[in-house]
Amino acid sequence: MVVWVFWLIAAGVLFVVEMMTLTFYLLWLSIGALAAGLVSLIVPEAILFQVVLGSLVALGLTIFSKPLVSRFRHSRGFKDTGTEIIGRQGVVVEPIEQGRYGQVKVGGDTWSASSDQNLGKDEVVRVVKRGTTIIEVERWGEMN
Repeated sequence: MVVWVFWLIAAGVLFVVEMMTLTFYLLWLSIGALAAGLVSLIVPEAILFQVVLGSLVALGLTIFSKPLVSRFRHSRGFKDTGTEIIGRQGVVVEPIEQGRYGQVKVGGDTWSASSDQNLGKDEVVRVVKRGTTIIEVERWGEMN
């Protein structure tokens, strides 16, 4: 198989995983893999050059995007809805068992959720913690 195909597959997989995590770090790695794939079209036998260029592109995007993202997050009018979710009330849409994920509707959004308790459908819960895409909940009446 041609080398650029491997780079394209790597870029695609990294991009899909990025869409699930929403961190932007895998996006930069995906773009780096894409850059390496473009170089492999021109110079297919220079594997080391492809790896170095892809790494430099990903590193450069990571370094230069940090200040921009930081400035954007601290600008007036920016509202991170994820930090406001802690303490809010929600309703279990899909039952949650210990060690397994279910779904909880908080406001107008549906989240994947985990809990230390077994929670049935339509139970009222409170959000106690938020990860990147998963929240942790407990029954509404039980406040620690």
